[in-house]
Amino acid sequence: MSLEVGDKAPNFKLPTDGGGTISLKDLKGETVILYFYPKDDTSGCTAEACAFRDALPDFSKAKAKVIGISKDPVKKHDKFKEKYELTFPLASDEDGAVCADYGTWVEKSMYGRKYMGIDRSTFLIDGKGVIRAIWRKVKVPGHVDEVLKAAQDL
Repeated sequence: MSLEVGDKAPNFKLPTDGGGTISLKDLKGETVILYFYPKDDTSGCTAEACAFRDALPDFSKAKAKVIGISKDPVKKHDKFKEKYELTFPLASDEDGAVCADYGTWVEKSMYGRKYMGIDRSTFLIDGKGVIRAIWRKVKVPGHVDEVLKAAQDL
């Protein structure tokens, strides 16, 4: 399934770090930045998470909530959050259903080897649950600034 700007964002309910849960339905009325990343505590994913963390005051001013999603288990999210002092929820999609719904579970290739993995992607979802912007195959440098500008422009 390929989501496009203007589509209704698929609802989800996932476990989060700290033993919580989060669902898109519960965030109705709020702007949501949903970013999918491959793996906790790897260089690119750490840089992206820290960039979102550092920009959280600006996202708060834009009334936007940031949520990170990967297939890592909650225990791994807890360690990642503590190590880098991340202050936004990290949701665990261990079975990959939400990644599939958002089209981020894709075939990748490295050194000629093909495998399945998460395509680093970000979705800007408005308070009515409509996707207002999509970034796929994200390159980390400068990405958070682009997302913040789009959230401020809503």
